[in-house]
Amino acid sequence: MDINAYDFELPEELIAQVPLLERASSKLMVLDRKEKRIDHQHFSDIKRYLHEGDCLVLNDTKVLPARLYGAKEETGGKVEVLLLHQHENDEWEVLVKPAKKVNVGTRIVFGDGKLIAECTELQEHGGRKMRFEYEGIFLEVLDSLGEMPLPPYIKEQLSDRERYQTVYAKEQGSAAAPTAGLHFTNELLDELQTSGVEIVYLTLHVGLGTFRPVSVDDVEEHEMHAEFYQLSEQAANQLNEVRTKGGRIISVGTTSTRTLETIVRDYGSFQASSGWTDIFIYPPQQLKAIDGLITNFHLPKSTLIMLVSAFAGRDFVLEAYRLAVEERYRFFSFGDAMFIF
Repeated sequence: MDINAYDFELPEELIAQVPLLERASSKLMVLDRKEKRIDHQHFSDIKRYLHEGDCLVLNDTKVLPARLYGAKEETGGKVEVLLLHQHENDEWEVLVKPAKKVNVGTRIVFGDGKLIAECTELQEHGGRKMRFEYEGIFLEVLDSLGEMPLPPYIKEQLSDRERYQTVYAKEQGSAAAPTAGLHFTNELLDELQTSGVEIVYLTLHVGLGTFRPVSVDDVEEHEMHAEFYQLSEQAANQLNEVRTKGGRIISVGTTSTRTLETIVRDYGSFQASSGWTDIFIYPPQQLKAIDGLITNFHLPKSTLIMLVSAFAGRDFVLEAYRLAVEERYRFFSFGDAMFIF
């Protein structure tokens, strides 16, 4: 399958640089797959489309202030480090820039020595393993030195780092936010629960795959990086009960979708599970775990627009994106949302 089948024209000015003041005030495009109908709403109107017995599935991962700026101990050369995944003994998988300047044994100093990293292994695509040295509690040191790892297409500084966290973020470990969830407020979630909509939480720590573009012409040759996921027994039982009773399972974001699809493909139903997934979803694959999807507007030729196309159909999705550009929807992490059912 040719990657250019998922290309579209996107004016740069439609890439949202800052979040809206009110989370739920973003625009919402609603796609009815059966009727092939597209409606334009605001995100606060999502409650019109969710009913008693439906279940929202939210990814409760929390973004680390994972971008660090330091200097090589020997030369003082500037180095940027992005934490991706923690291994044992304070060793992390990271991305570094400039990668060619960091070899095994290179030591990088952050915050006048509050944190020191030594490269222990070279990996592909600018990846490295690094062992960190510090006094005290690592997450507290990181909180004082690190910055939120905003995607490269966002050029503005983020004045409030909590706006790159969902209001229900809990489990530390992501290198990027599950951005479809940024539209929810606590008040909106309370309203939905009061109306009979159930809420289930899972965890998928967003990692290297988020930052890696598709670099092959044939989609099927692209390889996803593995990311850690977890679904509790209570959550699995709740999801199976919703399905048994005929309720809809509405996934909030592509990260929640990839987790649910991984589990259903492995076990045939929702099961308590944790591990690593490198699932890559694209047409003509059929999604088995979800009945609806809330997601943002994604990059041209990205794995995310392919996943959405697998759920709603490539032609329908590209027509929706054409309308989104025409109607001046805001794109990507701080942009507007779509609800597909």
